[in-house]
Amino acid sequence: MPDAAAGRRGQGIYVHIPFCLRRCDYCDFTTFADRDEAIPAYVTALRTHIERTAGEWAPFSSVFVGGGTPTYLPADDLARILTALRRSFPFTEDAEWTVEANPETVTRAMAEALAAAGVTRISLGAQSFDSQVLSTLGRWHDPESVPTAVGRLRQAGIGQLSLDLIYGTPGETDASWQRSLDAVIDLGVTHVSAYALTVEPNTPYAARVRATPTLEPDEDVQAARMGAAEQRLTAAGLRRYEVSNWAVPGRESHHNLMYWRGGDWLAFGSGAHGSWGDRRWWLVRDPERYARLVAGGVEPLGGEEHVDAGGRRLERLMMGLRLVEGVERADVDPLDGDALRRVVDRGLVTADQHRLALTADGMALAGAVIRELA
Repeated sequence: MPDAAAGRRGQGIYVHIPFCLRRCDYCDFTTFADRDEAIPAYVTALRTHIERTAGEWAPFSSVFVGGGTPTYLPADDLARILTALRRSFPFTEDAEWTVEANPETVTRAMAEALAAAGVTRISLGAQSFDSQVLSTLGRWHDPESVPTAVGRLRQAGIGQLSLDLIYGTPGETDASWQRSLDAVIDLGVTHVSAYALTVEPNTPYAARVRATPTLEPDEDVQAARMGAAEQRLTAAGLRRYEVSNWAVPGRESHHNLMYWRGGDWLAFGSGAHGSWGDRRWWLVRDPERYARLVAGGVEPLGGEEHVDAGGRRLERLMMGLRLVEGVERADVDPLDGDALRRVVDRGLVTADQHRLALTADGMALAGAVIRELA
């Protein structure tokens, strides 16, 4: 297996668990809330696919088990998947092992099983500490379940905890957003991800927006919410390192940094996407089909493509410019000189002969800046 591209930016492994207790109204990921009977065969297929891909690889620096809700699986099944990874691939001594979780699925037994399996980091989907906002989003948990889950994880020995928040949900107020930020800070977690609510096509939330246009998020309100998050989280000692991510210095997500810095990663599980060198591929979305193909000895490939130098440059611009550290000019040049001057003159980007980076004002307009430069 090739490993030459892995060195500078790290290389990781992504594993997708598509099962959920309930599908959130805004979610457009590959998730299913009605396939519990498919779980045993799917777990077997994942382990088989992982073991089949073992070979001469350079050490991996991160694993991310996402979903869906990975912690919806039986704890023993999740542990078996992690064990298969450890037995099949080499890892660096400080490799980061992250599992996504929803608060209502973090039982004491689950927390202990994750710690015993070597998980070093949990990404917990809090989204809001406002019951009305959670209801609007179609979330299943209540605000009180978040500190309960955090306590169980810490008691089990998992100290690196990240909380995900969503801002700009209609019905959210300035005060309720501040309460959510205060609740996160009071929990003392090491990492916070805060994302603006987006209306994805073909989701229940999009259907509700069509019926009730007032449910459309307000971009000006969302910009204000982002500014409030930056102010409050920074004051609490978390440092912004990407448009939507803050961390205690040294506790940034290694796996996500690998994505943003242009590293390579393998992918396992239905709907998962992988990237290695100039190859991009994605696996079949249906978990039962994924399991059947793997059981039959067939690679469960949904499709693939190869990017040229121009495509790679565009990827690096779109991903790397989101980082506070910016992106190396060598990775994204040549750029349109007029477009670059415009965003620099507007105070949205700093540029020298080595790097481009968004300013604080540019962070609030990251998508528009990247589109202009692309």
